Amino acid sequence: MRPWRFIVAYLCVGALIGFGAMTHQNFAPSHVLAQMQALPAVECSARNQTGQPDPLPSWKTGPAKTAILDFVAGAIKEGGADFIPIADRIATFDNDGTLWCEKPTVEIEFTRERIKAMAAQDPTLKDKQPYKAALDGDQEHFHKAGMKAVLELVTATHGDMPQDQFDKEARDFFKTARHPKFDQLYPKMTYQPMTELLRYLRANGFQTWICSGGFSDLMRTFALDAYGIPPQQVIGSSMKKKSMEKDGKRMLFLLSQLLCVCDQDDKPVEIGLHIGKRPVFAAGNVRTGGDIAMLQYCQGSKYKSLQLIINHDDATREYAYAEANRASLNAAEKYRWNIVSMNDDWQRVFAFEK
Repeated sequence: MRPWRFIVAYLCVGALIGFGAMTHQNFAPSHVLAQMQALPAVECSARNQTGQPDPLPSWKTGPAKTAILDFVAGAIKEGGADFIPIADRIATFDNDGTLWCEKPTVEIEFTRERIKAMAAQDPTLKDKQPYKAALDGDQEHFHKAGMKAVLELVTATHGDMPQDQFDKEARDFFKTARHPKFDQLYPKMTYQPMTELLRYLRANGFQTWICSGGFSDLMRTFALDAYGIPPQQVIGSSMKKKSMEKDGKRMLFLLSQLLCVCDQDDKPVEIGLHIGKRPVFAAGNVRTGGDIAMLQYCQGSKYKSLQLIINHDDATREYAYAEANRASLNAAEKYRWNIVSMNDDWQRVFAFEK
């Protein structure tokens, strides 16, 4: 495992952009979905050539949408050359930048809020590094202190507490924290085309899993509401945990030590540990090259498979960015994966768009 690489991607980026203040407002929490396959319906009169409602109304007609529809049609056709048994219909999705907006990375924002809460209880942290640098937005300190300082923040904010306490603090965070650019609650920052895709896959017998570098405990607090994905189908980085008894009850306690890092080459490893099967459908995005190994692993399936790379090329409706070395796009071209252009392939990016 290479924890430093993950920490760089999630928290050093946070240090570079600073830990500035965000606007917070209260809101009524959304109702938890009763059915894990259910997601809020999108009103759309569009119909496909058969006269049936379009299952992907937020996708423009083009190669990406056609590839998805053709893949699913082949997978469910019993007796067909591309048929995939229901037990093997496994779809894995990266989260940040694939299913919802990753700028700023929510993990960074949650960490910042946890540091503020810790400093409120222990004012001495305001003068203690690296907490002082995080609270002051001191980018230079993290450049000089390096990964040791970043790791200290991660373990301090994601560990050393009961599991139930972490879950509550994470849910409280998502009740108030808002995106600085769009002024939306973070659970509203999901990509509408991708939530439609998740629903479409599940309607055709696919299991939909998250496999992301983000911490699994944080993602599990919103995945059902946001995507219809239950917590047991969320794979991510994790802190070590300890089983212990308190007040006559057995509980889990999060330790201040990293257990695993679900990123790059380790994504297939975590998929093998948690699912035990190779996915036939996988989706990731450009930014760090962190999803390449997962898509390669998917492509090695004995069944016909499908891979998607979300290309962030819409600075107006979201953001425009990619790796400097173009690693994800180069891999997509080399292995003939489907590159999904936000600008060219999506009718809308977010559900809240007018």
